[in-house]
Amino acid sequence: MKALIVGCGIGGPATAMALQKVGIEAEIYEAHNDTAEGVGSFLNIASNGLDALRTLGAHRQVMAAGIPTPKMVMWSGTGKRLGAVDNGMPLEDGTVSHTILRSDLYRIIRDEATSRNIPIKYGKRLQAVSDGKTSVTATFEDGTEATADLLIAADGVHSRTRTQLDPNAPKPRYSGLYSFGGIVKDPTITGEPGVYNMVFGKRAFFGYTVAESGETWWFANLPRKEGDVPDDWKPVLVDAFKHDDNFSADLIQRSPVELALPIHDLPPIPTWHRGRVVLTGDAAHATSPSSGQGASLAIEDGIVLARCLRDDRDPFAQFEKQRRARVERVVEYSRRISNSKAAGPVGRVFRDLMMPIFLKREASDLSWMYRHHLAL
Repeated sequence: MKALIVGCGIGGPATAMALQKVGIEAEIYEAHNDTAEGVGSFLNIASNGLDALRTLGAHRQVMAAGIPTPKMVMWSGTGKRLGAVDNGMPLEDGTVSHTILRSDLYRIIRDEATSRNIPIKYGKRLQAVSDGKTSVTATFEDGTEATADLLIAADGVHSRTRTQLDPNAPKPRYSGLYSFGGIVKDPTITGEPGVYNMVFGKRAFFGYTVAESGETWWFANLPRKEGDVPDDWKPVLVDAFKHDDNFSADLIQRSPVELALPIHDLPPIPTWHRGRVVLTGDAAHATSPSSGQGASLAIEDGIVLARCLRDDRDPFAQFEKQRRARVERVVEYSRRISNSKAAGPVGRVFRDLMMPIFLKREASDLSWMYRHHLAL
């Protein structure tokens, strides 16, 4: 059996490695002409994602490149401590969630796939999919084609494959937030390494952690009408945080602010697969970054799909059966967190009053997310 994988982000190479483990050949086709090294800010790879990478034999390099971030402390914009909670749950061996540059995570997983002789072809933007009785053919915008036994879409929240599979599929929905991030080395900023400080500001959300190296990794979520993009984001962000009782505005003022991305997720879509084509990762169930689960779910998908292809007569249906409820639960959980970041004046008061209760309840209820072990 041979598979075409459309998309070489995080999920594409991870899926290819999982397929290889069950004896299925895979080729990856990436729309962009270049690799994604140096692209993007940083992300959380949760303990369940690291556990999935361990199943693929690719977790050590990721952990070495990231920084352990096992704790979160919540603050209001007035400087009030709202409570603390674990950033996920540690695995039985003590492995905790890590924060890693997206480009480093991408590079490590891509290089691992390449070292296992998995071919990756760049500049292959999908144009059409032709699904036949015995094979499926992908046609790319450069006029080339590729044919295999099945096609796996790992082409993200704005998936072209999803549109090919179901032109009436729900569109990605804007969360109301733009996301920013940066890394600053400033000896005047102090904090406990490994602890994320999450600030529900008066007009925007701010988070940061201080690494043992002395670098401060920060991100911001700004409520904004989609498409309302200024010539320079820095003064807009500084203005959003200048009335909060913390150093967020000063830190942003001293930071380069280059990356601004509108945050989207995906409502439940009716069609995950048809014929020889199946959607995975963000193409099937994009979640906002508020849960820190996007990359982890994509890696999990690859393992489950490989297992279903090996073990089941109707593998795509079984894949959907095993994954849909879990991933849609994560999407909804993440959406609730995103909504709390954009609360209005009345909502902020209620949120700050209820946050300690919410944190205690969530801390005892999240084993379903973080203790989800997958084997091949």
